[in-house]
Amino acid sequence: MSFEMIMIGVASLVAIGILLHHPSKTVGIPSLIIFMCVGLVFGNGEFDFVYDNLQLTSFIGGMALNVIVFVGGLNTSTKSIKLAWKEGGTLSSAGVLLTTLFFSVILYYLLDFNYLTCLLFAAVVSSTDAAAVFSILESKKLKLKENTDTVLEFESATNDPVALLMVVMLTDILVSSTGLAPTISSISVLLAQQILFGAIVGFVLGKLCVIALNHIKLEEYGLIPVFILACFTITVYGTEVIGGNVLVAVYIAGVVIGNQLVRGCEVNKHFFNGLAWLAQSLMFILIGLQIFPQNLMQVFWISVIPALLLIFIARPLAVQICYLPFTKATWKKRLFISSIGLKGATPIVFALIPATAGIEGSVEMIHMVFFVVLFSVLLQGGAIEPLAKKLGLVKDDK
Repeated sequence: MSFEMIMIGVASLVAIGILLHHPSKTVGIPSLIIFMCVGLVFGNGEFDFVYDNLQLTSFIGGMALNVIVFVGGLNTSTKSIKLAWKEGGTLSSAGVLLTTLFFSVILYYLLDFNYLTCLLFAAVVSSTDAAAVFSILESKKLKLKENTDTVLEFESATNDPVALLMVVMLTDILVSSTGLAPTISSISVLLAQQILFGAIVGFVLGKLCVIALNHIKLEEYGLIPVFILACFTITVYGTEVIGGNVLVAVYIAGVVIGNQLVRGCEVNKHFFNGLAWLAQSLMFILIGLQIFPQNLMQVFWISVIPALLLIFIARPLAVQICYLPFTKATWKKRLFISSIGLKGATPIVFALIPATAGIEGSVEMIHMVFFVVLFSVLLQGGAIEPLAKKLGLVKDDK
């Protein structure tokens, strides 16, 4: 197939997904499901087109995830961070580790995988998804008491680095011939290095971007988001060069720029919100193209119980333990946050990492993760509004 036809096809799929977005909101179906379904329908051979490129899907998915997290940072106020960083930070670090540990034990007794593979599977699905959380809270216009929505947003925007580090390390262990697990001290040093380097690069480049734009005062407002996009690209690859975590870097850069930019805030917001939608649609469609329905049905039944146990056992248990130091948090808030651990495209993007490395059973893992995401979006995403109302956590519109 020629390059021109490929571009026409991808653009057409994005357009179809966008046209279906409004009807999907009317019936309460999250947009990510719509875009994924578009890819599933058009990419598995029924229209004489088959897409199967794990490396390209992984690369585009990773870049799209960087854009989504960056835009999440742009839209996060420092006031929200001050309110949520203690609880959200605990959930995004200890919460991810505990969820991985609990779920890996569950998987070990349910599936025919060795423990390291179960640990890898658990790490892949351990974090909540920023795109899913942001989009569902925004679409439902939910404002929650006790800063509950702020904590969820902060957790989802900052918990990917820990999960990503575990996925990469476990993949390297399984690929290597030794299969030796790293020590706790080596993991701690590597995690600290990635977070520290990522935070430094993100803060410095975000600050330089803001200083330049606030002092030069570009007359053409349309150049402002283009300049910020260039700074975003430098942040991504600069962080990779020095060994930092890209997701930490782009989130912090986004927060600095979003809160300190003086001119062109509105045009910048609209530009990057549009870019985030483009990133989400491309990522979800490519993931849909990469997954074949005939392979999905082979793992459906063995995916149901793990997905439900993650939602109702592993996540709630991890959250309740994380909230032990926060004695002022009400039981309603704890119950809501433990029940809402939304998964989105992030776990599928993470699952592509061991798949591209050729880990045994990793392709089957992608299909199982798909069902974990599907159940999470339908059950947890659908429960957000009614559960918040039932617990009395919805703020009055006054």
